[in-house]
Amino acid sequence: MAETRRKAILAGGRPQAGAAAAARGFESAILRPISSVMTKLSLLDLAHVAEGSDVRTALANAADIARHAESLGFERYWCAEHHGMEGIASAATSVVIGHVASATSTIRVGAGGIMLPNHAPLVIAEQFGTLDALHPGRIDLGLGRAPGSDQRVATALRRNLNTDANAFPRDVVELQSYFANDGRTGIVATPGAGANVPLYILGSSLFGAQVAAMLGLPYAFASHFAPQALDDALKIYRDRFEPSDVLSEPYAICGYNVFAADTEEEAQLLATSMQQSFVRLRTGKPGKLPPPVEGYREGLPPQAAAMLDGVLSATAIGTPAQVRDQMNAFVERTQADELILAGSIYDFEARKRSLTLAAQAFAGEPAAA
Repeated sequence: MAETRRKAILAGGRPQAGAAAAARGFESAILRPISSVMTKLSLLDLAHVAEGSDVRTALANAADIARHAESLGFERYWCAEHHGMEGIASAATSVVIGHVASATSTIRVGAGGIMLPNHAPLVIAEQFGTLDALHPGRIDLGLGRAPGSDQRVATALRRNLNTDANAFPRDVVELQSYFANDGRTGIVATPGAGANVPLYILGSSLFGAQVAAMLGLPYAFASHFAPQALDDALKIYRDRFEPSDVLSEPYAICGYNVFAADTEEEAQLLATSMQQSFVRLRTGKPGKLPPPVEGYREGLPPQAAAMLDGVLSATAIGTPAQVRDQMNAFVERTQADELILAGSIYDFEARKRSLTLAAQAFAGEPAAA
């Protein structure tokens, strides 16, 4: 049966009911089981380059914020692949992961994610096999299929944007084969063969939910910037999930923005940097992370304000008590096994403080002075 499922994926079966039914439940032999007894917290970092700063500082901050998350007991630190963006320093994602893993000791470190269509699966197997050899048992690999760029940059990456959608699940299975070293590709990935690198399927639509369910892998939804399909995607993932060697039941991670401060007014101000970034991105003017602007949200035209309300609906802003209530309501709604926290804050120390307040509030601890 496992052979039939694997062949169905490699032959291009779509990750949907019917055509891909034989492919569901693919069992990976190399990833260790994942379990959860409570909602975990993790950190998603875009290694933002702030206005007035530079890439060197952004990468130093990435290591610093990862150490801080580690001290708070976070499960994992992920950075994301984006290209051609002046305000994001994590384009060479595997290099940044190595940098952060070297600066930490216990927290898991990985990609949230690698945009697999930008790369040959063999290259990713070698890169993450190398990372696993250097930092055994601590490396994660989240996989997405978006460009992580605009069409011009995608062309420069030699990416064909007309790639068959079925190529993504086939590439995931090929990548699993390299890590498993099962001989099916006829190539031994060195490093990579036998590496213990858990895979996660990322998504902001229903497609990724279907792939994750079909392959029996954990699923991470990008609700921190594209929450519209969140509820439908989680339902599809859970309804169609087939157990595998890596996972006996669904495991869902949800992206969630947090802006916590001692006062609601300060938290609202901190959030304006991210709000400005989204408006600039949606109007074709991306750049470095701007400083906060008092009253920014209130001064927007209705169309821009409505856009922000949509894309940032998975966001907690306020005092520790307010943030705790908003986080708990989101978890109650989604039944997420894990929240991976984002939130672009211009002042680095204020960002660390926001994470501290959110983590303490979520755990029911009193806020630190």
